[in-house]
Amino acid sequence: QVQLVESGGGLVQDGGFLRLACTAFGFPFDTFAMSWYLQAPGKEREYVTAVSYTGAVTDIADAVKGRFTISRENPKNTVYLKMNNLKPEDTAVYYCAKGRTSLSNRPYFSSNYDYWGQGTQVTVSA
Repeated sequence: QVQLVESGGGLVQDGGFLRLACTAFGFPFDTFAMSWYLQAPGKEREYVTAVSYTGAVTDIADAVKGRFTISRENPKNTVYLKMNNLKPEDTAVYYCAKGRTSLSNRPYFSSNYDYWGQGTQVTVSA
């Protein structure tokens, strides 16, 4: 059974940092792309970033480029989202998602992902 478990969320001040982790179970982790999405209060889920199954190729949304970084440790079945210089507008629930295959050439489409975690709350105070 596929399961994705996010952790690392919390309350942080404006300008602070967090590292989210998503540990995967139930599938060959090193075979699939992984991604992170966020959902702010009252808004649609938004793409943040994705990484290829090897970790060699990444893609990131313009809104967080230069502040957020995705990485993965395949031996630990874990993908990370390092978030620096956090802003109040980054406040959201962050979800990791398993790709259907390797990294798509359009990784921002949610249809490229077939399993989602339960999410972890990130709150950035002004």
